[in-house]
Amino acid sequence: MLPNDYQPERYQELLNEKVATVLSDFKALDAPEPQIFPSPTHSFRMRAEFRVWHDGEDLNFVMFERERPREPIKISAFPFGSEAIQSLLEPLRALLQGNAILRTKLFQVEFLSTLSGECLVTLIYHRKLDEAWTQEATKVEQSLQIKVIGRSRGQKLVVSDDWVTETLQVDGHPLTYKQPEQAFIQPNATLNQVMLSWACAHAQNTDRDLLELYCGIGNFTIPLSKHFRRVLATEVSKVATRAAQDNLVLNKVGNVAFARLAAEEVTQALNGEREFRRLKSLEPPLNDYDLATVFVDPPRAGLDEGTTRLCQKFNQILYISCNPLTLIDNLRFMRETHRIEALAFFDQFPYTHHLECGISLIRRGSHESTN
Repeated sequence: MLPNDYQPERYQELLNEKVATVLSDFKALDAPEPQIFPSPTHSFRMRAEFRVWHDGEDLNFVMFERERPREPIKISAFPFGSEAIQSLLEPLRALLQGNAILRTKLFQVEFLSTLSGECLVTLIYHRKLDEAWTQEATKVEQSLQIKVIGRSRGQKLVVSDDWVTETLQVDGHPLTYKQPEQAFIQPNATLNQVMLSWACAHAQNTDRDLLELYCGIGNFTIPLSKHFRRVLATEVSKVATRAAQDNLVLNKVGNVAFARLAAEEVTQALNGEREFRRLKSLEPPLNDYDLATVFVDPPRAGLDEGTTRLCQKFNQILYISCNPLTLIDNLRFMRETHRIEALAFFDQFPYTHHLECGISLIRRGSHESTN
Protein backbone atom coordinates (compact mmCIF):
# COMPACT_ATOMS: atom_id res chain seq x y z
CA MET A 1 0.00 0.00 0.00
CA LEU A 2 1.93 2.97 -1.37
CA PRO A 3 1.21 6.70 -1.00
CA ASN A 4 -0.07 7.00 -4.58
CA ASP A 5 -2.72 4.35 -3.79
CA TYR A 6 -4.45 6.83 -1.51
CA GLN A 7 -7.55 7.99 -3.41
CA PRO A 8 -10.24 8.93 -0.87
CA GLU A 9 -12.32 10.69 -3.51
CA ARG A 10 -12.63 7.33 -5.32
CA TYR A 11 -13.14 5.19 -2.25
CA GLN A 12 -16.74 4.09 -2.92
CA GLU A 13 -16.01 3.47 -6.59
CA LEU A 14 -13.01 1.28 -5.72
CA LEU A 15 -15.00 -0.65 -3.12
CA ASN A 16 -17.82 -1.27 -5.62
CA GLU A 17 -15.32 -2.57 -8.17
CA LYS A 18 -13.75 -4.88 -5.60
CA VAL A 19 -17.09 -6.34 -4.56
CA ALA A 20 -18.13 -6.80 -8.20
CA THR A 21 -15.11 -9.03 -8.90
CA VAL A 22 -16.35 -11.74 -6.50
CA LEU A 23 -20.09 -11.20 -6.08
CA SER A 24 -21.13 -13.34 -9.06
CA ASP A 25 -19.16 -16.30 -7.68
CA PHE A 26 -21.06 -16.09 -4.40
CA LYS A 27 -24.37 -15.69 -6.23
CA ALA A 28 -23.60 -18.89 -8.14
CA LEU A 29 -23.50 -20.63 -4.75
CA ASP A 30 -26.98 -19.28 -3.86
CA ALA A 31 -25.62 -16.75 -1.38
CA PRO A 32 -28.07 -14.04 -0.27
CA GLU A 33 -27.47 -10.34 -0.93
CA PRO A 34 -24.38 -9.33 1.03
CA GLN A 35 -24.10 -6.74 3.71
CA ILE A 36 -21.25 -4.41 2.75
CA PHE A 37 -19.31 -2.63 5.47
CA PRO A 38 -17.03 0.21 4.29
CA SER A 39 -13.89 1.35 6.07
CA PRO A 40 -12.85 4.81 7.17
CA THR A 41 -11.04 6.31 4.21
CA HIS A 42 -7.94 7.24 6.21
CA SER A 43 -6.13 6.41 9.48
CA PHE A 44 -7.48 2.85 9.45
CA ARG A 45 -4.33 0.70 9.73
CA MET A 46 -3.17 -0.14 13.24
CA ARG A 47 -0.05 -1.84 11.88
CA ALA A 48 2.60 -0.69 9.42
CA GLU A 49 6.14 -1.58 8.46
CA PHE A 50 8.76 0.27 6.46
CA ARG A 51 12.23 -0.45 5.20
CA VAL A 52 14.95 1.93 6.37
CA TRP A 53 17.00 3.59 3.62
CA HIS A 54 20.45 4.98 4.44
CA ASP A 55 21.99 7.59 2.17
CA GLY A 56 25.12 8.98 3.81
CA GLU A 57 23.96 10.73 6.97
CA ASP A 58 20.33 10.69 5.84
CA LEU A 59 17.88 8.06 7.05
CA ASN A 60 14.39 7.63 5.67
CA PHE A 61 11.47 5.23 5.93
CA VAL A 62 10.73 3.83 2.48
CA MET A 63 8.56 1.38 0.57
CA PHE A 64 9.01 -0.25 -2.83
CA GLU A 65 6.78 -0.96 -5.78
CA ARG A 66 6.82 -4.64 -6.70
CA GLU A 67 7.76 -3.74 -10.29
CA ARG A 68 10.65 -1.49 -9.15
CA PRO A 69 12.22 -3.25 -6.16
CA ARG A 70 15.41 -1.15 -6.30
CA GLU A 71 13.74 2.28 -6.33
CA PRO A 72 12.84 3.41 -2.78
CA ILE A 73 9.77 5.60 -2.28
CA LYS A 74 10.32 7.93 0.65
CA ILE A 75 7.46 7.91 3.18
CA SER A 76 6.99 11.39 4.57
CA ALA A 77 3.26 10.86 5.14
CA PHE A 78 1.22 7.68 5.51
CA PRO A 79 -2.52 8.54 5.52
CA PHE A 80 -3.50 4.86 5.77
CA GLY A 81 -1.85 4.59 9.18
CA SER A 82 -3.52 5.24 12.51
CA GLU A 83 -3.21 8.71 13.96
CA ALA A 84 -0.60 7.35 16.39
CA ILE A 85 1.54 6.01 13.54
CA GLN A 86 1.21 9.17 11.49
CA SER A 87 2.20 11.39 14.41
CA LEU A 88 5.29 9.26 15.12
CA LEU A 89 6.78 9.00 11.65
CA GLU A 90 8.82 12.19 11.52
CA PRO A 91 9.80 12.47 15.23
CA LEU A 92 10.99 8.87 15.25
CA ARG A 93 12.84 9.23 11.95
CA ALA A 94 14.63 12.34 13.22
CA LEU A 95 15.66 10.65 16.48
CA LEU A 96 17.00 7.61 14.67
CA GLN A 97 18.87 9.69 12.11
CA GLY A 98 20.57 11.69 14.84
CA ASN A 99 21.65 8.69 16.92
CA ALA A 100 24.54 6.59 15.59
CA ILE A 101 23.87 3.70 17.98
CA LEU A 102 20.23 3.36 16.95
CA ARG A 103 20.87 4.08 13.28
CA THR A 104 23.73 1.69 12.53
CA LYS A 105 22.61 -1.27 10.39
CA LEU A 106 18.92 -0.59 11.08
CA PHE A 107 16.98 -1.97 8.12
CA GLN A 108 13.29 -2.13 9.10
CA VAL A 109 10.81 -0.40 11.41
CA GLU A 110 7.45 -1.90 12.44
CA PHE A 111 4.57 -0.13 14.18
CA LEU A 112 1.73 -1.63 16.24
CA SER A 113 -0.83 0.88 17.54
CA THR A 114 -4.26 1.06 19.15
CA LEU A 115 -7.39 3.18 18.85
CA SER A 116 -6.41 4.96 22.09
CA GLY A 117 -3.04 6.01 20.66
CA GLU A 118 -0.72 3.51 22.33
CA CYS A 119 2.13 2.49 20.05
CA LEU A 120 4.87 -0.13 20.02
CA VAL A 121 7.81 0.22 17.62
CA THR A 122 10.10 -2.66 16.64
CA LEU A 123 13.53 -1.76 15.26
CA ILE A 124 15.13 -4.57 13.25
CA TYR A 125 18.89 -4.72 12.65
CA HIS A 126 21.62 -6.50 10.74
CA ARG A 127 23.86 -6.52 13.83
CA LYS A 128 23.95 -7.71 17.42
CA LEU A 129 22.39 -5.32 19.93
CA ASP A 130 23.97 -4.48 23.29
CA GLU A 131 23.46 -2.49 26.48
CA ALA A 132 24.37 0.75 24.71
CA TRP A 133 21.47 0.14 22.33
CA THR A 134 19.10 -0.48 25.25
CA GLN A 135 20.13 2.78 26.92
CA GLU A 136 19.46 4.80 23.77
CA ALA A 137 16.19 2.99 23.02
CA THR A 138 15.04 3.76 26.56
CA LYS A 139 15.52 7.47 25.84
CA VAL A 140 13.37 7.12 22.71
CA GLU A 141 10.63 5.42 24.74
CA GLN A 142 10.61 8.25 27.24
CA SER A 143 10.87 11.01 24.66
CA LEU A 144 8.07 9.76 22.37
CA GLN A 145 5.97 7.97 25.01
CA ILE A 146 6.03 4.70 23.09
CA LYS A 147 7.25 1.13 23.63
CA VAL A 148 10.39 -0.05 21.83
CA ILE A 149 11.70 -3.50 20.92
CA GLY A 150 15.01 -4.27 19.22
CA ARG A 151 15.46 -7.33 17.03
CA SER A 152 18.31 -8.94 15.16
CA ARG A 153 18.93 -12.53 14.15
CA GLY A 154 18.32 -14.72 17.21
CA GLN A 155 17.94 -11.68 19.47
CA LYS A 156 15.04 -9.73 20.95
CA LEU A 157 15.52 -6.87 23.42
CA VAL A 158 12.39 -5.51 25.09
CA VAL A 159 12.85 -2.10 26.69
CA SER A 160 9.59 -2.17 28.68
CA ASP A 161 6.77 -4.30 27.19
CA ASP A 162 6.31 -6.26 23.97
CA TRP A 163 2.55 -5.70 23.69
CA VAL A 164 -0.09 -2.99 23.50
CA THR A 165 -3.53 -3.01 25.09
CA GLU A 166 -6.46 -2.41 22.76
CA THR A 167 -10.06 -1.68 23.77
CA LEU A 168 -12.74 -2.50 21.21
CA GLN A 169 -16.42 -1.61 21.42
CA VAL A 170 -18.71 -4.51 20.52
CA ASP A 171 -22.45 -3.93 20.71
CA GLY A 172 -21.92 -1.18 23.26
CA HIS A 173 -19.61 -3.21 25.48
CA PRO A 174 -15.86 -2.53 25.85
CA LEU A 175 -13.56 -5.52 25.37
CA THR A 176 -9.89 -5.37 26.32
CA TYR A 177 -7.16 -7.21 24.44
CA LYS A 178 -3.49 -7.71 25.10
CA GLN A 179 -1.93 -7.61 21.61
CA PRO A 180 1.63 -8.99 21.46
CA GLU A 181 4.10 -7.76 18.91
CA GLN A 182 4.45 -11.07 17.06
CA ALA A 183 0.84 -12.29 17.12
CA PHE A 184 -1.62 -11.78 14.28
CA ILE A 185 -3.79 -8.71 14.90
CA GLN A 186 -6.66 -7.58 12.68
CA PRO A 187 -5.06 -4.50 11.06
CA ASN A 188 -8.20 -2.37 10.71
CA ALA A 189 -9.57 -1.91 14.25
CA THR A 190 -12.72 -0.08 13.17
CA LEU A 191 -13.72 -2.90 10.82
CA ASN A 192 -12.65 -5.45 13.40
CA GLN A 193 -15.30 -4.08 15.75
CA VAL A 194 -17.86 -4.40 12.97
CA MET A 195 -16.82 -8.00 12.24
CA LEU A 196 -17.10 -8.94 15.91
CA SER A 197 -20.62 -7.49 16.10
CA TRP A 198 -21.60 -9.27 12.88
CA ALA A 199 -20.33 -12.62 14.15
CA CYS A 200 -22.23 -12.21 17.42
CA ALA A 201 -25.41 -11.22 15.58
CA HIS A 202 -25.28 -14.42 13.53
CA ALA A 203 -24.22 -16.77 16.32
CA GLN A 204 -27.03 -19.04 17.45
CA ASN A 205 -27.86 -18.33 21.05
CA THR A 206 -27.72 -21.86 22.38
CA ASP A 207 -27.12 -23.93 25.47
CA ARG A 208 -24.70 -25.99 23.39
CA ASP A 209 -21.00 -25.41 22.75
CA LEU A 210 -18.77 -23.66 20.20
CA LEU A 211 -15.58 -24.94 18.59
CA GLU A 212 -13.28 -22.19 17.35
CA LEU A 213 -10.31 -22.91 15.07
CA TYR A 214 -7.48 -20.40 14.53
CA CYS A 215 -8.53 -18.38 17.58
CA GLY A 216 -5.35 -16.27 17.74
CA ILE A 217 -5.33 -13.97 20.76
CA GLY A 218 -9.05 -14.53 21.36
CA ASN A 219 -10.26 -11.69 19.13
CA PHE A 220 -13.57 -13.43 18.29
CA THR A 221 -13.49 -15.84 21.23
CA ILE A 222 -14.19 -13.19 23.86
CA PRO A 223 -17.43 -11.71 22.41
CA LEU A 224 -18.70 -15.05 21.05
CA SER A 225 -18.35 -16.68 24.48
CA LYS A 226 -21.49 -14.82 25.59
CA HIS A 227 -23.59 -16.72 23.05
CA PHE A 228 -22.67 -20.29 24.00
CA ARG A 229 -22.64 -22.54 27.03
CA ARG A 230 -18.94 -23.26 26.59
CA VAL A 231 -16.22 -22.55 24.01
CA LEU A 232 -13.31 -24.76 23.00
CA ALA A 233 -10.84 -22.50 21.18
CA THR A 234 -7.74 -23.79 19.40
CA GLU A 235 -4.59 -22.09 18.14
CA VAL A 236 -1.12 -23.38 17.27
CA SER A 237 0.92 -20.23 18.09
CA LYS A 238 2.39 -20.17 21.60
CA VAL A 239 2.57 -16.36 21.64
CA ALA A 240 -1.08 -16.02 20.62
CA THR A 241 -2.26 -18.72 23.02
CA ARG A 242 -0.56 -17.02 25.99
CA ALA A 243 -2.16 -13.71 25.04
CA ALA A 244 -5.55 -15.40 24.63
CA GLN A 245 -5.32 -16.75 28.18
CA ASP A 246 -4.48 -13.26 29.45
CA ASN A 247 -7.43 -11.83 27.52
CA LEU A 248 -9.85 -14.23 29.20
CA VAL A 249 -8.73 -12.85 32.55
CA LEU A 250 -8.88 -9.23 31.38
CA ASN A 251 -12.49 -9.70 30.24
CA LYS A 252 -13.59 -11.95 33.13
CA VAL A 253 -14.61 -14.78 30.78
CA GLY A 254 -14.99 -18.13 32.51
CA ASN A 255 -16.54 -20.48 29.95
CA VAL A 256 -13.61 -20.80 27.48
CA ALA A 257 -10.89 -23.43 27.33
CA PHE A 258 -7.88 -23.12 25.01
CA ALA A 259 -6.01 -25.98 23.36
CA ARG A 260 -2.76 -25.41 21.48
CA LEU A 261 -3.55 -27.47 18.39
CA ALA A 262 -3.44 -26.91 14.66
CA ALA A 263 -6.73 -27.26 12.78
CA GLU A 264 -5.60 -30.56 11.28
CA GLU A 265 -4.84 -31.88 14.79
CA VAL A 266 -8.28 -30.85 16.04
CA THR A 267 -9.79 -32.85 13.19
CA GLN A 268 -7.75 -35.90 14.19
CA ALA A 269 -8.71 -35.53 17.86
CA LEU A 270 -12.45 -35.14 17.22
CA ASN A 271 -12.45 -38.02 14.74
CA GLY A 272 -10.74 -40.23 17.31
CA GLU A 273 -7.76 -40.80 15.03
CA ARG A 274 -5.11 -39.64 17.48
CA GLU A 275 -4.69 -38.72 21.13
CA PHE A 276 -2.82 -35.58 22.14
CA ARG A 277 -0.99 -35.02 25.41
CA ARG A 278 -1.90 -31.33 25.07
CA LEU A 279 -5.55 -32.34 25.60
CA LYS A 280 -4.92 -34.44 28.72
CA SER A 281 -5.39 -31.41 31.00
CA LEU A 282 -8.36 -29.99 29.05
CA GLU A 283 -11.14 -29.04 31.46
CA PRO A 284 -13.79 -30.18 30.84
CA PRO A 285 -12.51 -33.20 28.84
CA LEU A 286 -13.03 -33.19 25.10
CA ASN A 287 -15.78 -35.82 25.23
CA ASP A 288 -17.86 -33.62 27.55
CA TYR A 289 -18.33 -30.87 24.95
CA ASP A 290 -21.61 -30.69 23.05
CA LEU A 291 -20.26 -28.92 19.98
CA ALA A 292 -22.96 -27.61 17.67
CA THR A 293 -21.32 -24.54 16.07
CA VAL A 294 -17.87 -24.07 14.57
CA PHE A 295 -16.18 -20.72 13.99
CA VAL A 296 -13.16 -20.46 11.69
CA ASP A 297 -10.91 -17.57 10.69
CA PRO A 298 -8.18 -19.33 8.69
CA PRO A 299 -5.12 -17.94 6.90
CA ARG A 300 -5.29 -16.97 3.23
CA ALA A 301 -4.95 -20.59 2.09
CA GLY A 302 -8.36 -21.36 3.58
CA LEU A 303 -9.36 -24.72 5.07
CA ASP A 304 -7.77 -28.01 4.07
CA GLU A 305 -10.11 -30.77 2.94
CA GLY A 306 -10.08 -32.60 6.28
CA THR A 307 -11.01 -29.47 8.25
CA THR A 308 -13.70 -28.60 5.70
CA ARG A 309 -15.23 -32.06 6.18
CA LEU A 310 -15.04 -31.63 9.95
CA CYS A 311 -16.98 -28.35 9.70
CA GLN A 312 -19.74 -30.11 7.77
CA LYS A 313 -20.59 -32.08 10.92
CA PHE A 314 -21.79 -28.93 12.75
CA ASN A 315 -25.25 -27.38 12.71
CA GLN A 316 -23.78 -23.94 12.03
CA ILE A 317 -20.54 -22.79 10.42
CA LEU A 318 -19.38 -19.21 10.96
CA TYR A 319 -16.50 -18.43 8.61
CA ILE A 320 -14.41 -15.25 8.42
CA SER A 321 -12.11 -15.20 5.40
CA CYS A 322 -9.40 -12.86 4.16
CA ASN A 323 -9.37 -14.57 0.74
CA PRO A 324 -12.66 -14.82 -1.19
CA LEU A 325 -11.16 -17.27 -3.69
CA THR A 326 -10.23 -19.94 -1.14
CA LEU A 327 -13.50 -19.30 0.70
CA ILE A 328 -15.43 -20.01 -2.51
CA ASP A 329 -13.50 -23.25 -2.97
CA ASN A 330 -14.40 -24.31 0.60
CA LEU A 331 -18.05 -23.34 0.10
CA ARG A 332 -18.39 -25.67 -2.85
CA PHE A 333 -17.84 -28.54 -0.40
CA MET A 334 -19.81 -27.03 2.47
CA ARG A 335 -22.91 -26.52 0.33
CA GLU A 336 -23.25 -30.29 0.05
CA THR A 337 -24.56 -30.21 3.62
CA HIS A 338 -25.22 -26.53 4.44
CA ARG A 339 -26.99 -23.51 3.00
CA ILE A 340 -25.56 -20.00 3.08
CA GLU A 341 -27.70 -18.00 5.49
CA ALA A 342 -25.76 -14.72 5.49
CA LEU A 343 -22.92 -13.08 3.57
CA ALA A 344 -20.97 -9.95 4.46
CA PHE A 345 -18.05 -8.05 2.95
CA PHE A 346 -15.78 -6.02 5.24
CA ASP A 347 -13.40 -3.59 3.56
CA GLN A 348 -10.48 -4.22 5.92
CA PHE A 349 -7.95 -3.16 3.27
CA PRO A 350 -9.12 -0.04 1.39
CA TYR A 351 -7.35 0.86 -1.85
CA THR A 352 -6.23 -2.77 -2.37
CA HIS A 353 -7.86 -5.78 -4.04
CA HIS A 354 -8.15 -7.60 -0.70
CA LEU A 355 -11.63 -8.15 0.72
CA GLU A 356 -12.60 -9.72 4.04
CA CYS A 357 -15.71 -11.91 3.97
CA GLY A 358 -18.10 -13.28 6.57
CA ILE A 359 -20.34 -16.30 5.94
CA SER A 360 -22.93 -18.02 8.10
CA LEU A 361 -23.98 -21.50 6.98
CA ILE A 362 -26.80 -23.60 8.47
CA ARG A 363 -27.07 -27.36 8.06
CA ARG A 364 -29.75 -28.27 5.54
CA GLY A 365 -32.86 -29.46 7.32
CA SER A 366 -31.79 -27.92 10.63
CA HIS A 367 -34.68 -26.43 12.60
CA GLU A 368 -32.45 -24.28 14.79
CA SER A 369 -32.87 -20.59 13.97
CA THR A 370 -30.40 -17.76 14.30
CA ASN A 371 -30.93 -14.48 16.18
